[in-house]
Amino acid sequence: MPKLTFIEKDGNRKEVDAPLGLSVMEVAHKFDVDIEGACEGSLACATCHVIVESRWFEKLEEASEDEEDMLDLAFGLEETSRLGCQIIMTEDLDGLVVTLPKDGF
Repeated sequence: MPKLTFIEKDGNRKEVDAPLGLSVMEVAHKFDVDIEGACEGSLACATCHVIVESRWFEKLEEASEDEEDMLDLAFGLEETSRLGCQIIMTEDLDGLVVTLPKDGF
């Protein structure tokens, strides 16, 4: 099972076993990581905004136009920002590291 590390808003690192096929947002909810996900992954908000560690960002599939539109609404947007609901865990993402933005959602 792939590992996923969340860097929480307080800087705490939380490494978890991420079941294959779940989104980063779903994994966060499973392990009580503070990601809201108000729209439950339907691409209607930006409350699951995460910042992907740069070495992992280029390994992700490109963001859809809908995801890009929602990211425009996110606070603390960075070059490697993505919506957690759109990153699906695979074996190739074993070791993925994402940071929760400190401001906003």
